[in-house]
Amino acid sequence: MIRNVAAVVGEQAAAFELGVACQVFGLDRAGDDLPVYDFAVCAPSPGAVRSTSGFSLQVDHGLERLAAADLITIPAWPQLDQAGPPQLLEALRTAVARGSKVLSVCTGAFLLAEAGLLDGRRAATHWQFTDLLAARYPKVRVDREVLYVEDGPILTSAGAAAGIDACLHVVRREHGAATANALARRMVVPAHRSGGQAQFIEMPVPEVRTNYELSGLIDWMQAHLDHPMTAESLAARAAMSTRTFARRFKAVTGTTAHRWLLDQRLQLAEELLETTDLPVDAVATRAGFGSADTLRHHFGARRGVGPAAHRRTFRSDGHQGG
Repeated sequence: MIRNVAAVVGEQAAAFELGVACQVFGLDRAGDDLPVYDFAVCAPSPGAVRSTSGFSLQVDHGLERLAAADLITIPAWPQLDQAGPPQLLEALRTAVARGSKVLSVCTGAFLLAEAGLLDGRRAATHWQFTDLLAARYPKVRVDREVLYVEDGPILTSAGAAAGIDACLHVVRREHGAATANALARRMVVPAHRSGGQAQFIEMPVPEVRTNYELSGLIDWMQAHLDHPMTAESLAARAAMSTRTFARRFKAVTGTTAHRWLLDQRLQLAEELLETTDLPVDAVATRAGFGSADTLRHHFGARRGVGPAAHRRTFRSDGHQGG
């Protein structure tokens, strides 16, 4: 269980990305019945640290703070033209070896790659830097499109807002969908964007009619997840050919209709398992999977555990359901 979180900055701090870590892990939201973490910002050289936005912040903790952290966040690393501090690279390797998880945002992946922690692993970074990351660290399996990717104890994410998605993913893993959704509402951000969603979408301004139709269709899909849906039926509802619908849906959402539906149905199944006593077969029907076996298959493939195990982990009131 993650209880202790440290954010690491270097000679400069990326203001927005550091703010993301502070928002998710560094605020006391006990009054909202949300998790509270022992959070601190640390640096190889504590003291005044200049931000990339022109102001300075006071960092009180050195790298010894990493020894207690269950999760270490690297909220971007602006010093790409400099070697990482050797003592920081060693501290990161030591932390992972003892079982700590690490989360990077944007160019924070470069520091992890320099430490050798991404060798042989899939990794994400901001789309502007994917080619540089791949060229500089050929042992890293750079995924150029995704918002975030988790490979073992390392979670890397793309630029800025993708860091919010990655942090909420950690909260969802640790505390369940209901808690992550409540935190997202508190932060006024989308509750869940799949890590596999494209981070960069070339989308010219659409015709008003097309944009309206897809917005209305997506709202309808969200409200009718228990209904059977095929590419053909969705295209017909949108008054498009199947090929045109597939192209426009991906242009608007960054993913395919099939994957979007699967993500939404899994999220609904999580919420139902955590907040109701519905038997697993009823959850499967309500979430649009049709049968408990189908739900178990997709839930296990995506979450790593079955629906019943997820319920046992995240139900807080002692009720287990069927």
